[in-house]
Amino acid sequence: MKSFLRQAFFVLTIFWFSPLILPFLLTTEKEVITADVKRWSEVLGLPEQRLWIKLLVLLHKTTEFRNLYYYRLFKGNLNGRIAMYLLKLLYPECPSLFLDYSCCIGAGLFIQHGFSTIIMADIGEQCWVNQQVTIGYKDKSGRPKIGNNVRITAGAKVLGNIQVGNNVTIGANAVVVKDVPSDCVVVGIPAAIIKRNGIKVEEKL
Repeated sequence: MKSFLRQAFFVLTIFWFSPLILPFLLTTEKEVITADVKRWSEVLGLPEQRLWIKLLVLLHKTTEFRNLYYYRLFKGNLNGRIAMYLLKLLYPECPSLFLDYSCCIGAGLFIQHGFSTIIMADIGEQCWVNQQVTIGYKDKSGRPKIGNNVRITAGAKVLGNIQVGNNVTIGANAVVVKDVPSDCVVVGIPAAIIKRNGIKVEEKL
């Protein structure tokens, strides 16, 4: 009986969220949304299913993914954008996660917990952002540019007109206000390099 009820609930849930498929069919951003779905499914360990089912499951269970989905639709054509604005009324975003629509965000961004997180930067592909992270302006000079495969962990701040290279991990609560080279781990306030190319070091930025 419990198994039947679970299946019935799943079917009803998919039915309720099915209108969110419409903008996916209309948008020009299908390729990047598909990459997002694959990344999130892999990280969260979702079972193998058709793409549209995974998309609906993510839109139902993770409001952070919903924010990213709406961001992708905004970047696409007018039809997808109009559908996005209408559906936002029924399927709201995560209120404490802010993705600035003027940013350029590469495919495969994963947001783990969206609580109190601000992303206002140009970001490469396959990046990972945790909760209570702020990425954005420090002054009028500009905002950060983040490379590919960068992980920014809980509470970190990445501020100003700086560049963060590829394959970088920024530790919890670190404050980064200077350029970070590729293949590094940085921690602390102000952030310093503690690992470069897999080797422990002690270097200032």
